[in-house]
Amino acid sequence: MSQELANKLTQEFEIKEIAEVLRAISERYKNTSIFTTSFGIEDQVISHFIFDNNISIKVATLDTGRLFKETYKTFSNTLEQYKKPIHCYFPQNTAVEKMMTEKGPSSFYESVENRKECCHIRKIEPLKRLLAGNALWITGIRADQSENRTSMQLFMWDEGNHIMKYNPLLLWSLEDCFTFAKTNHVPYNILHDKGFVSIGCEPCTRAIQAGEDFRAGRWWWEDKSKKECGLHG
Repeated sequence: MSQELANKLTQEFEIKEIAEVLRAISERYKNTSIFTTSFGIEDQVISHFIFDNNISIKVATLDTGRLFKETYKTFSNTLEQYKKPIHCYFPQNTAVEKMMTEKGPSSFYESVENRKECCHIRKIEPLKRLLAGNALWITGIRADQSENRTSMQLFMWDEGNHIMKYNPLLLWSLEDCFTFAKTNHVPYNILHDKGFVSIGCEPCTRAIQAGEDFRAGRWWWEDKSKKECGLHG
């Protein structure tokens, strides 16, 4: 039934403008819709749509404790420009303390299992708290970011989190995002200008070279098929 609803929402909104869809969502899912930003270029575009149009959708972020200083600068610049709140969620300190005490600060390099443990503690668990009580989750997913995202649609039922998901930029290219940001003076992370296309935690993210896969800069020491943290399944 939930996927059927996702199909109906996709059909209803697939030809409408993003701001129009976001406004409709804010009314249909009043006080139960949330957008999560990691301050990458895609998320900055969506934040602009929400903030610049004064749409009543909660914007939130996960602070893993391992972010780039440039990401915090983008966070600050976004607050300064739009004068709107961004709700911040941290991992549980006891879980981080236990992992760091038992395995040290760089255990994620040692095995996929350790990396997924770190992702779970720093990202997945806080996300569960962030999504609790909400019925619709807005994301910055684009279809060409990785192979497993090409089959996604505008609205999807996220079974793992039991929530409806809206992907407004699904069919946008990276170039589309940059063009929009620059045209509309949207603040963005300067790491993008240095070859970083997907920006996560500092120890797990690097710039990519021309011709490399979009996800090549994330967990580059792992096999390509394992390069997801679990936030989006």
